[in-house]
Amino acid sequence: MKPHQLEKTIATRRELHRHPELKFEEFDTSALVARRLNELGYQVSTGIAVTGVVGLLDTGRPGPVIALRADMDALPIVEANDFEHKSQRPGCMHACGHDGHTATMLLAAELIMEARDSLCGMVKILFQPGEEGGNGADVMIKEGVLENPKVDAIFGYHNRPGFDAGLVFAKAGPAMAGSDTYEVTLIGESGHASMPHLAVDPIYLGACLVQQLQGIAGRAKSPLQAGVITVSSFEAASSANVIPGQARLLLNIRNDRQETRHQLVGQLDALIAGICAPYGADYRLEHVHHVPPLVNDTAWTNKLIAAAHKHQVSEQIEQIDYMPTMGSEDFAFYLEQVPGCFFFVGNGQDSAYLHNCHYEFNDQILAPAAHTFLAITKEMLAIPQT
Repeated sequence: MKPHQLEKTIATRRELHRHPELKFEEFDTSALVARRLNELGYQVSTGIAVTGVVGLLDTGRPGPVIALRADMDALPIVEANDFEHKSQRPGCMHACGHDGHTATMLLAAELIMEARDSLCGMVKILFQPGEEGGNGADVMIKEGVLENPKVDAIFGYHNRPGFDAGLVFAKAGPAMAGSDTYEVTLIGESGHASMPHLAVDPIYLGACLVQQLQGIAGRAKSPLQAGVITVSSFEAASSANVIPGQARLLLNIRNDRQETRHQLVGQLDALIAGICAPYGADYRLEHVHHVPPLVNDTAWTNKLIAAAHKHQVSEQIEQIDYMPTMGSEDFAFYLEQVPGCFFFVGNGQDSAYLHNCHYEFNDQILAPAAHTFLAITKEMLAIPQT
């Protein structure tokens, strides 16, 4: 890689950071991406899943079809950083590093195009909107990005604060958590605070539910599997002398695999019904959002780590055997359709964590991340020796 390529990529990353866009509103970002891909010589498709972009490289030689994916959206967070390239859009910032992921993939696209004469098959480069709570991957899939031509394997990555900057690592099998969000409405009977026996108190029932949910996590789930239940919101009336008629809770349930999800989610309806029944209360349980657990294919994970070592993409490369996070990632939708690997690159031990108002993507990891995409492309699409 030439020095000017990295300098240009850093400038692009910081320009994207200045102009963050929320899920399915990434119009300026997708326009930049499409322009760069066209300049590089890719066949470009736009308007997929509203703002998604796909660049296709057809080498003209028969071979596998691989897909590489980057996410583009930002978060509704007020940035607290004061560097020159801080967000210029109030209330919106790249607090998860998708500016860096997009810039990484543009650099990888350039490096792959330079290597096209040594490749066979096809490369699809997916720039995806709506990862942050929008399930953009699912929308992209439904709009056919894995078909025509059919993708054989897919790869993506995420930066990881708390790990050495530039460390490239991956885990075979469950690597990120599935996530389910439920809204629970407890329906009681309103009344006066001095006469609780004449009312059905949904706040009391909600307090019981909060306690009992931890029993599911601690006793219904195998201790050898990862999962957690968090009550992220508990709302009711605000008058001091009124027992409200309803209370509303938001539950977020994380799991490392479908079996764990069943152990946690499968008990939810019965638990709430059991709490409400003795008091004559009713309830509504609504499923608000779902992302499946991210499960890497073992063979493709081994191939990616081997390719990273072979092409010396970083001074630190590791295949881990533990889940590095209970965060969720909608790349999991792709892996339900085709095999592949979602890897990580350390963002630095001292980096602010993701979704934090002080977070900043580490430009030092652009090169190792891009070269990892290049390495797996070279290995999977190498022209067979005759």
